[in-house]
Amino acid sequence: MKSLAIRTFLPFLAWFPLVNRASLRADFIAGLTGAVIVLPQGVAFATIAGLPPQYGLYTAMVTPIIAALFGSSRHLISGPTTAISIVIFASVSHHATPGTPEFITLALTMTFLAGVYQLAFGLARLGVLVNFVSHTVVMGFTAGAAILIATSQLQHVLAIPIPRGESFAHTWVDIYRQLDQANLTVLGIALVTLLTAVVVKRLFPRLPNLLLGLIAGSLTAAVASGGEQGVTFVGQIPAQLPPLSMPDFSVSAIRQLAPEAFAVALLGLIEAVSIARSVATKSHQRIDGNQEFIGQGLSNMVGSFFSSYAGSGSFTRSGINYQAGAQTPMAAIFAAVLLMLVVLLIAPLTAYLPVAAMGGVILLVAYSLIDFHHIWETLTRSRGETAILLVTFFSTLFLELEFAIYLGVLLSLILFLARTSRPDIVTLAPDSHDPGHGLINVESKPVSECPQLKIIRIDRAIYFGSVNYIQSRLDGITEKEGIVHILIDASRMNYIDMAGAEMLVLENRRLRARGGGLYICGLKSSVWQFIAEGRYVRAIGPDAFFDHKSHAIAAIFAKLDESICERCSRRVFRECAPVLQV
Repeated sequence: MKSLAIRTFLPFLAWFPLVNRASLRADFIAGLTGAVIVLPQGVAFATIAGLPPQYGLYTAMVTPIIAALFGSSRHLISGPTTAISIVIFASVSHHATPGTPEFITLALTMTFLAGVYQLAFGLARLGVLVNFVSHTVVMGFTAGAAILIATSQLQHVLAIPIPRGESFAHTWVDIYRQLDQANLTVLGIALVTLLTAVVVKRLFPRLPNLLLGLIAGSLTAAVASGGEQGVTFVGQIPAQLPPLSMPDFSVSAIRQLAPEAFAVALLGLIEAVSIARSVATKSHQRIDGNQEFIGQGLSNMVGSFFSSYAGSGSFTRSGINYQAGAQTPMAAIFAAVLLMLVVLLIAPLTAYLPVAAMGGVILLVAYSLIDFHHIWETLTRSRGETAILLVTFFSTLFLELEFAIYLGVLLSLILFLARTSRPDIVTLAPDSHDPGHGLINVESKPVSECPQLKIIRIDRAIYFGSVNYIQSRLDGITEKEGIVHILIDASRMNYIDMAGAEMLVLENRRLRARGGGLYICGLKSSVWQFIAEGRYVRAIGPDAFFDHKSHAIAAIFAKLDESICERCSRRVFRECAPVLQV
């Protein structure tokens, strides 16, 4: 118990012994790469969130350190992300004007509340819940968010005034009506930034393409005398470390933001755990979902007191961190510390950074969020997943973002329950060509079945959601085939609840009333223990349970109608031979 508490609250003690001179060198190089990459991303993500640019950098300084110390992944890099940034903007902008001190305070409050949710989930050992959320939800939400992000940046790329708070559809209507008023100089700066970043990524993938794109855009603005052509600039970012901050803990603020903070928490957890597991498949590391919940929760809670807004795991930075040779979470800590040094040195240069160049970078980031390959696979292979994808995608575009997340997760859970509510029920029969008369699936090979005894195997679980389906199948065997003796092979049944056990009791009574019975063999120890402790064995009858199928068939055979056996020529069981010889 003591060791579990230490692993939960001081998980860094597990990997700290791995730190040595060689690992520190590798982690430092990986951290330097991460610091350079996150510099333009942090500014861009803060812009998306409706916050001053420096808040994205503050988040990239504080969040990775806490998440690295208290998470379980050795390669996950936390910080500002696109999806969470746009949810922060959509949620907080209902209550305050983006960029204002009130907006910043509410964003930090939402960050703290999201962290509390995440920490509570981790302490309650609910990390497994992420497994029940389809990746299609994240894929659909991210694709929709990418289009929203791109739409929001068109006003900066074209220099077209768009009123704040416009819906997705109204924004496009405004753009269409004012397209002839676009500033070509501003558009040119955005295109130069975008094309430079794309070309550098293609030809020199190891170089920081986004940073070089911003430099190219800034030089273009200088050459074109941007200040005289109506080009606006980001402005100088304060050359300072994250200042202390205080979320708003008033009852009204908490009541106002708590529902939306839950959506931020849920999205952040799904992102972080899925990314950590994705990288772990390459690094062969075991990820503890509960510990990741705790790490993400603490990083957001602590970050809210250091001018950091909600963060999560970054797929791009985590993947590059692994590829750069990072060996321990020290790489994330190095990346944060080096970013602090970089900001202190180059912060004054952001005064020459055009907003249009930022828009070009954000457009590229938005495009990279759309997983075209997996979206196409989903649309062509699975109707259920396609429905989840489309509903989440269009909800993101036209409804509230937090509602889109809830709706996608709800549909994902419904699909999961729908699948588990119809467990595979396989009909088995002895293989006459097998000397041991082993049971096989009748659909895999044409074998004869006994006209009096039906043998089925129920895969997965018998629980309240699958009771009606299983009961209808058992009833169909009796009504359609006239069979009242049914043997259930439970060797692949991994779980049963009270509703499932009571259903077996009722089915046994129904079959016995018609001169037959329900028999069960091969129960796993955990399932048998539940049935025995719940006194369901006594209700069904101890003589209905068997350890092996052969013992069950021999016992049931003695209860079959001998007159039918005498007329039967199928010779299904070994016990049939003596009867046929009479």
